[in-house]
Amino acid sequence: MYSDKVMDHFMNPRNVGEIKDADGEGQVGNPKCGDIMKVFLKVEDGIIVDAKFKTFGCAAAVATSSMSTELIIGKNIDEALKITNKTVAEALDGLPKPKMHCSNLAEEAIKEAIDDYKKKHGMEPEKEQGERCSRRCDDILNDE
Repeated sequence: MYSDKVMDHFMNPRNVGEIKDADGEGQVGNPKCGDIMKVFLKVEDGIIVDAKFKTFGCAAAVATSSMSTELIIGKNIDEALKITNKTVAEALDGLPKPKMHCSNLAEEAIKEAIDDYKKKHGMEPEKEQGERCSRRCDDILNDE
């Protein structure tokens, strides 16, 4: 059902925890499945130098949180904003279709954290916080 990479990131998640005095924080949830993700960013000179997460959810939710933090560390803000749910899923060698919503949560949590960073630093956020809303699993399946 899950790829070896998904199982590795679930059993040995990277970057778990929180960053005190984070430059950006983003939290999203999916009421349908109960998953909640919170991402913390430390940014220096526009580069994400550290990212941590706290996730309440299934194996795929933990794995996508872990992989998404790995993908954004070392990237500038604009590069990190280009990370999509499909990028996260592909980096994990795929997710079962019913679990693709977890990769969407990871994408949304990153964007929420970046919007928070931008707002704190006087920049225009992509969206106002709270405007982002998790899409239903069916919507993710129809995107493919």
